[in-house]
Amino acid sequence: MAPAQQDTAVHTGRIARTFIYVVLLVFALFYLLPFFVMLVNSLKPLSEITDGNMMALPRAWTLEPWRQAWSSAQIGVQPTGLKPYFVNSLLMVVPAVAITTVLGALNGYVLTKWTFPGHRIIFGLLLFTCFIPFQIVLIPMATVLGKLGLAGSIPGLILVHCVYGIGFSTLYYRNYYAAFPTELVRAAMIDGAGFFRIFFRIMLPVSGPITVVSVIWLFTNIWNDFLFGASFGGQSQPMTVALNNLVQSSTGVKEYNVHFAGAILAALPTLVVYIVAGRYFVRGLMAGSVKG
Repeated sequence: MAPAQQDTAVHTGRIARTFIYVVLLVFALFYLLPFFVMLVNSLKPLSEITDGNMMALPRAWTLEPWRQAWSSAQIGVQPTGLKPYFVNSLLMVVPAVAITTVLGALNGYVLTKWTFPGHRIIFGLLLFTCFIPFQIVLIPMATVLGKLGLAGSIPGLILVHCVYGIGFSTLYYRNYYAAFPTELVRAAMIDGAGFFRIFFRIMLPVSGPITVVSVIWLFTNIWNDFLFGASFGGQSQPMTVALNNLVQSSTGVKEYNVHFAGAILAALPTLVVYIVAGRYFVRGLMAGSVKG
């Protein structure tokens, strides 16, 4: 290729990349605009919101809406602040994610390296649970929780989310382990390694990418769930239900600045998770899809 043609190709490539970056920047700004509105209005007094432009920066910066959203006074038998519900969500999410991830890894391991007659049917049934709408299981799940004595409790919510999340985690790990060399597992068996020794010494150490995918997906869905929390939470309601209660508790003039602050507080954990581990999520998802 002649030097002139090379220069033209390089110039065209730069223009194309610049155009792509500009388009991506426009879309990023478009999707970040609601967050910007929420953030700036959560730092304003209510009078600036009702009398001014919601897109404008605060004239008088204040953190009072955040304090009210986090620890408002108690009304009736339920506190209106988000603090106790934030703790409820943590107590629910962490065990549910850990249990579901471990069970999904074990299922994926069994369904790929310890196959048995009917393992495809079992995997199909687990996969089928991923497509069952939440609303269908509300009454049966309420009956089961009542018989187990777990209704209206955090352990009950943990059980519900484990049951619903195990199908997805099994799918992730099963597809990931499908391409793992079976010869290594058989060699470990010949050397006398048992089921759990192979799992903890061979399979888990190479499961980092798909584990990140499973943890992020489960954490996001469990933290953001509203239906199960409202239906089975009782006195142990999670953050999403509390956010709805915070908005509904406003009487007279709506305290939009407090509502915006509460919405950001509710979304903050998932936002932090994606910022910290987002790139690993994409890598693990691609690894699982290619290897599966």
